[in-house]
Amino acid sequence: MTDVEAAWGAFAEFLQLDIDGVDPTPGSDADGFIIQWGRRTWSDNRLILTFTRQLAITDIGDHEDPYWQPELWQLDLEMTFDNEVDLFGLDRLDLHDTGFKFAPTGPLRAAALADIWATAQRRAPVRAVWIATPASSGLSFECVC
Repeated sequence: MTDVEAAWGAFAEFLQLDIDGVDPTPGSDADGFIIQWGRRTWSDNRLILTFTRQLAITDIGDHEDPYWQPELWQLDLEMTFDNEVDLFGLDRLDLHDTGFKFAPTGPLRAAALADIWATAQRRAPVRAVWIATPASSGLSFECVC
């Protein structure tokens, strides 16, 4: 991935797709997304920007089990950046993410996407990383429960 804005466009489009097997209860937190930034040990202490979609999958496991819970899965696009002068401060911001949003697909999700984008852009180091070229990127899909 070499263009963060293009990645955001693809991610926003993906977030508007309904996923089978996700808890269909209106108002649930079964399908959400978040933007995260900072410096992480698992990325060799490099600066990162991550777009994440989290899904609570209900079509798995024994629903008769009194302790049954849906499985939480996350799809992450993680982009790492070199230490450039414009990016200094990304890891020292008071917030390191936008918080999860769980709006349903359609117009409410589009509004939540616009809000989360604006939240990220209000921080100068996040704006800077948004137009920087990632040194590397990776896509992962894993169970986080």
